[in-house]
Amino acid sequence: MHTADTDESYDVLATDPLTGHHVKIQVKTIRQRMDRGGDLVVYAKKGNGTTYDRADADYIVGVWAVDGETPRVFMFENRMLGEYWASEARASERWIELPISLNRVTVAEATNVPA
Repeated sequence: MHTADTDESYDVLATDPLTGHHVKIQVKTIRQRMDRGGDLVVYAKKGNGTTYDRADADYIVGVWAVDGETPRVFMFENRMLGEYWASEARASERWIELPISLNRVTVAEATNVPA
């Protein structure tokens, strides 16, 4: 069993390096509901069954991992719902898909560290 080291309800605190603006991100698993035509769903509730409000998280990130495939990661604004749904075909339209591949040349150029 996992035990949290802190009391914060978010998983990631991201900071814009230019503005210093912070956003709170809650990470959840995306499940594919075969009984619902293969739709994707993110169950966005805390351990006590309540939804995340704005003080808890600004954004929800869903991770969809299928055996043998590269995981897909989607982000969307927290609208204080318990469930977020999208068809597999429309997930990239409804949610922002975040690439998880790393281009070492781009990172090296941005950080002045050899690739």
